[in-house]
Amino acid sequence: MSPMLVLSSAGNALFEIAHWRRSSLLLPRLVGRRKGFPRNWKSQIRIQNCAVYAKNSKQSVDTQEFSHEHQISWCSDSSVLFTGRKKLSKVIAVILIFTQISLPLPLSNWDPSFLFSANAVLYSPDTKVPRTGELALRKAIPANSNMKAIQDSLEDISYLLRIPQRKPYGTMESDVKKALKIATEEKDKILSSVPAELKEKGSMLYTSLLDGKGGLQNLIESIKVKDPDKVSVGLASALDTVAELELLQAPGLSFLLPEQYLKYPRLTGRGTVEFTIEKVDGSTFFPSGGGEPKTTATIQVVLDGYSAPLTSGNFAKLVIDGVYDGVKLKCASQAILSDNELENYGYTVPLEVMPSGQFEPLYKTTLSVQDGELPVLPLSVYGAVAMAHNADSDDYSSPSQFFFYLYDKRNSGLGGLSFDEGQFSVFGYTIGGREVLPQIKTGDIIRSAKLVQGQDRLVLPDES
Repeated sequence: MSPMLVLSSAGNALFEIAHWRRSSLLLPRLVGRRKGFPRNWKSQIRIQNCAVYAKNSKQSVDTQEFSHEHQISWCSDSSVLFTGRKKLSKVIAVILIFTQISLPLPLSNWDPSFLFSANAVLYSPDTKVPRTGELALRKAIPANSNMKAIQDSLEDISYLLRIPQRKPYGTMESDVKKALKIATEEKDKILSSVPAELKEKGSMLYTSLLDGKGGLQNLIESIKVKDPDKVSVGLASALDTVAELELLQAPGLSFLLPEQYLKYPRLTGRGTVEFTIEKVDGSTFFPSGGGEPKTTATIQVVLDGYSAPLTSGNFAKLVIDGVYDGVKLKCASQAILSDNELENYGYTVPLEVMPSGQFEPLYKTTLSVQDGELPVLPLSVYGAVAMAHNADSDDYSSPSQFFFYLYDKRNSGLGGLSFDEGQFSVFGYTIGGREVLPQIKTGDIIRSAKLVQGQDRLVLPDES
């Protein structure tokens, strides 16, 4: 426990005692040190006594006897003082331990943010927070618990593959066998979560997950030969199959929206928007995989209505209405914004953030990363898509202005998280054309935006 916990109004006196003993306030050092006088106190007394005795030997016998009696008396007093200080030291140590355990927070003359920062370090999500849009979207699917257990086992391998040099292939194999065991033993529960009209497709995906070319059995063989490239390819294929099967298990929202929000458009699943971005200054986009440079480029964004139904629903409706066609883009620090904040389109949707581990979003409420709160759809992903804040209140999102977030760990805070994590309504991720984002300059335009998938999941309010 932090030594700062002793600095309360009751602990100020203890600080003076500890300072008198010239001891550190760090509890382990205080308890571990020898109490009372320094280690060489006896030798110092003997030296002093010899000096007194030599001096007094030149005096009369009566004077020597008096001196001798004085020495005995002084030594006796010193012994009592030593014993008293030793007992006092034990009492001080007990009081400090009791104070650290029982003293309530917050303490006077102490900055509580110190403890919050410590908690944030304990909950540091640097190794587990999704770092790609694909991973964030997979983790956000509200699927069967057995499928989530399979997914978690496989996702662990993604982190193990990052380990340089000697990779823990034994642990990877154990993770795959655990996933395979769950898939085999819980087959009926997994397939029973798939709607009747999708049973056939669900059965095909299930078979492919176990024994297909990119299935779990093949993944085990790739791990056994200890080829990280084969493991990475096989893992990606298995996770794609898992995500497809999970999406079949999630035909709609897993929660009921508050009645006051039924007046907004809502997306009850996933949707895909395709943007065509155009250069207007005569420059070109350079494809990452080679090819001829062009003045236009395509970006694909997946909208997640499972975690942000109102925000993604409003955005999908704006796309269908053609609101973003011809809108200019402007670049800011780590973001590319649509330059339409003054246009009066769309609904004024409340800030919408679903906390990790919860089953429904919070509205008009931000998250505190310092307290260990993380969103299901994190902003700290390169290519995350979110709505800007409303010009009048941060409790609401802008009706139509959105931005692409260009995450950069070098400019991030504790645990590798964005300083704005949990403060915006994130509703999707760029899954195609991420290489285009850093090439966009202020003044480039959205030539067109189209909802290519998910229109059947868009529910529009009755405006009659």
